[in-house]
Amino acid sequence: MHNKGSVVLIGMPGAGKSTLGVLLAKELAKDFVDTDVLIQLREDKTLQEILNESDYLNLRRIEGEVIAEASLPNHVIATGGSAVYSEEGMRNLLSFGPAVFLNCSADELRRRIHNYESRGIAKAPGQTFEALFEERQALYRRYADIVVDCDGLSFEAVLDEVVSKLEAR
Repeated sequence: MHNKGSVVLIGMPGAGKSTLGVLLAKELAKDFVDTDVLIQLREDKTLQEILNESDYLNLRRIEGEVIAEASLPNHVIATGGSAVYSEEGMRNLLSFGPAVFLNCSADELRRRIHNYESRGIAKAPGQTFEALFEERQALYRRYADIVVDCDGLSFEAVLDEVVSKLEAR
């Protein structure tokens, strides 16, 4: 596993995709990329600025284009929480390697995310965190090759679990 292919991290905002992604990239000797950063570079705006200037569907459309066009053959890829809305984008990312769903409970995510309203999360106007969580759970599970339950675990423990499950594939 260590030298071939990519690893795609999926999950809700606050699940730890970016933080864990950097650690995993070091562990597996791969490049690291955060698709939210790719979006911001392409648009020359923060995710929140994109949302402020248009709406969540536009952000999801841009995200889908960016991940559908990305060529990331030997990377740890931290996706935006809404990447799973783009079937074409996910199909492209999964062509490079397995998806690891960093599964956290809604309570755990609420403890971690204190800036839900200003974080640049692609959600319908007025959509509650709980409603967004429920909507996305089925999508994450649909694309996941590996599920890691993260509640109560340190990043080191999650890292060990991800590496173990990748090596067992």
